[in-house]
Amino acid sequence: MTTSTGTAAPQAGARKGAAPTTPAGKAADYLDQRTSIGVAVKEFARKVFPDHWSFLLGEIALYSFIVLILTGIFLTMFFVPSMSLVTYHGEPASMNGVLMSDAFASTLNMSFEVRGGLLMRQIHHWAALIFLAAIVTHMMRVFFTGAFRKPREVNWLVGMLLMIMGLAAGFSGYSLPDDVLSGNGLRITDGVVKSIPLIGSYMSYFIFGGEFPGEHIIPRLFTVHILLVPGLILALVALHLFFVVLHKHTQYPGGGRTDTNVVGFPLFPVYVAKAGGFFFVVFGILALMGGTMAINNVWNYGPYDPSPVSAGAQPDWYMLFLEGSLRLMPGQTEFVIGGYTLSLNVLIPAVVIPGLLFTFLFAYPFLEAAVTKDKREHHVLDRPRNVPVRTGLGVAFLTAFIILALAGSNDLIATHFSLSINTITWVFRILLFVGPWFAFWVTKRICLGLQRKDRELVLHGHETGRIVRFAHGEYIEVHRPLDEQERWLRVNYQAHAPLEIEPATDSRGVRRKGYKKDKRLQRLSRFFYEDRIEPVTPAELAAAHSHGEHDALESTSHEQIEAGTAAVGGGRDLVEPEKGADER
Repeated sequence: MTTSTGTAAPQAGARKGAAPTTPAGKAADYLDQRTSIGVAVKEFARKVFPDHWSFLLGEIALYSFIVLILTGIFLTMFFVPSMSLVTYHGEPASMNGVLMSDAFASTLNMSFEVRGGLLMRQIHHWAALIFLAAIVTHMMRVFFTGAFRKPREVNWLVGMLLMIMGLAAGFSGYSLPDDVLSGNGLRITDGVVKSIPLIGSYMSYFIFGGEFPGEHIIPRLFTVHILLVPGLILALVALHLFFVVLHKHTQYPGGGRTDTNVVGFPLFPVYVAKAGGFFFVVFGILALMGGTMAINNVWNYGPYDPSPVSAGAQPDWYMLFLEGSLRLMPGQTEFVIGGYTLSLNVLIPAVVIPGLLFTFLFAYPFLEAAVTKDKREHHVLDRPRNVPVRTGLGVAFLTAFIILALAGSNDLIATHFSLSINTITWVFRILLFVGPWFAFWVTKRICLGLQRKDRELVLHGHETGRIVRFAHGEYIEVHRPLDEQERWLRVNYQAHAPLEIEPATDSRGVRRKGYKKDKRLQRLSRFFYEDRIEPVTPAELAAAHSHGEHDALESTSHEQIEAGTAAVGGGRDLVEPEKGADER
């Protein structure tokens, strides 16, 4: 304690000697002395972030969420979360004198009587759509570039939870006005919940406070929408940003970029200015969309009544895949067993299929780590072409999502193009099984083809179209060699090989424990990495520059290939560029 006191006095004196004079400086010094926040700000301001447009996708999601909070606060002041019935008097004329719930009446009042109310409603709705679109696109970028690898597996799970919370926020939000469209969505939800064996009916009574629709669902959704889900989203966003700072930001491959550094610009002042300006760009675009693009005009639908269900009634885009899944499922798969109805026609499309899709996304980082046995930290991203199976799986997943979303609009497709809705439904049923597989196969072949093109470029350079004739009569095309940056980009990756496992029995003939598990992982690794293109080695590059001798090279081991990949990154010490080659 004595030592602590002795060292504290000079610090206080030093602070007193350099006391700030401006009001802002005094306030900052007051806060710093009591919280030591200056140390954290100084450290955080020095953080270096790489510069690439795709990293802004996460910022779009964050800024859209801020707009959602700001507009949501405004809307909360005028919305009445009650299912009590009233007779509405006011604009529009089509709704005047109609019996409706307080929730629907307050939505109409907010839209036509409150100054700026309709603008705020539409900004809020568009921000919700952009928020989820940005999250989905951001996670696509993370998936295709391998940004989920160690040490970011937990952050991938946080992102997945954020996406699910976004779905919950969107669904609970557009169900609040209690119009025909949102009421139909809640009716579908009630059917999905009741399809769960044994506990479904009890869960429905718990959610709706009795038989559908009950009198409590709107107040409960209101609490979920403005309190529970936003609180969870805020906590997950904070955790997500904490992990980004803790692990440092990923970066795209290129010269000088390794797993031990970050090439970019500091947070302050570069990214502070960029982020501030970008927030107002996002806010301005959302305000423009809210002011010029009508959305969710509930007075066109009317208050909820279970009897009218019109064609063209679709949920927001992020829930369309569930709607499409339900529409594609045949209705005959419903059975009565022991007095209990098993509604597979609802359970499979609305619970099982989404469960499988989300389970795939949750588990994929750990699945890929298991088949590669890769325990290294990764901060440099993959080029999607260099991981063909992962890229193919991602495209197959997106294909399935798009097919289900289109199936959710099968009635609109039928009416707009004068087609048979039964034919459209059968086409989508077949595509749901054939489309993802075909998309995977095509994407994988494209990636392998691009890798072969990269090898060709590294070995022979860019075609110039210039033909030269030698004195002995031989004609050759002059190729322009790649510069160091181009070469590094095309050779600096690891082509994982399928796993090699120990024999089924040991030296004494005793069956090895865990062999079956290793065998399954080996089969899975063959699916992932049996078709692969190895990066060019220094020996292959040297032989290529000696006019085709690389064709006679002996095969090199995987360890030599990895060593060669690292060496090729050096560039100049491997092969001298030809005269006239462009250099950066």
